[in-house]
Amino acid sequence: MEKPNKAWSFSVFLLVSLSLLVFNFAVYGQEKPSGYVGSDACKECHQEYFLSYSKSIHGKKAIPGSPGATQGCESCHGGGAVHIEKGGKGGILAFGKKGDGRIKSAPCLTCHENSKEMLTWSMGRHMSMGVSCDSCHMVHSTTKNNLKALEPGLCIGCHKNIRNQISRQSRHPIQEGKMRCTSCHTPHGGLTNKMLKTDSITELCYKCHTEKRGPYAFEHPPVSENCINCHSPHGSNHTGLLTRRSPQLCQGCHNLGFGHTSNAYTLQHGFGGKATANKNRFFAQGCLNCHGNIHGSNRSPIFER
Repeated sequence: MEKPNKAWSFSVFLLVSLSLLVFNFAVYGQEKPSGYVGSDACKECHQEYFLSYSKSIHGKKAIPGSPGATQGCESCHGGGAVHIEKGGKGGILAFGKKGDGRIKSAPCLTCHENSKEMLTWSMGRHMSMGVSCDSCHMVHSTTKNNLKALEPGLCIGCHKNIRNQISRQSRHPIQEGKMRCTSCHTPHGGLTNKMLKTDSITELCYKCHTEKRGPYAFEHPPVSENCINCHSPHGSNHTGLLTRRSPQLCQGCHNLGFGHTSNAYTLQHGFGGKATANKNRFFAQGCLNCHGNIHGSNRSPIFER
């Protein structure tokens, strides 16, 4: 086998070396655009922020496209020349509690808008309500996904009405850590108003409660229509996450004319006295005592056990 030509080998070596030189210059040694001063200038005043940024994934120069591999701090905050001229007052994009959420999210979307998690961000409830990326994430953080807190604490910081519900007697095991808010919701957007992971609430519930899916010979219309017709998904003080206890829940649809009267009975209708006719009417107080297959049945059109 012929030995490689020395001139050819040298040409390959030179080409590779030049390629590496061009790459290093493009990543590390590019000339600063007009109005940019470099991260070292930021470090002079913001040492604490610079240190946390340097330890985060955004500060890693080895990751192509990261702020650390491009303009550093100014990749997200904008050029700092005007900021320095004003003595550190204004001139850059500051990520505080105030400000337009879309403007604050724009630098993040520059890199992350094409990621799988962000495909429906523009259609999500969070964006339309002005929630920005920094509401949940800390760019300088070293935690997983740069989150400000863990679930559910992160979510209930804004959704305070849910805080009460997930602490009720009957609830999904969110507090116990067996479920998370993101088990059902997609925080970065979705095609539904509640940013669900499925097209409907019923389909979402079936992901865990497959035994309720059917098909059944006799369907219970409220069940197939929407689970939250009867259940409160985050928590309830009634057994089974019901919105109301039985028979009040059942009587919301099944009023007079469904075989036996469904009045709300009192103690006067108990088993007192010798004549028990028309007095033993407490049987209708526990609808599930007889109609136990309430999610559907293959045997009884009235869902009897």
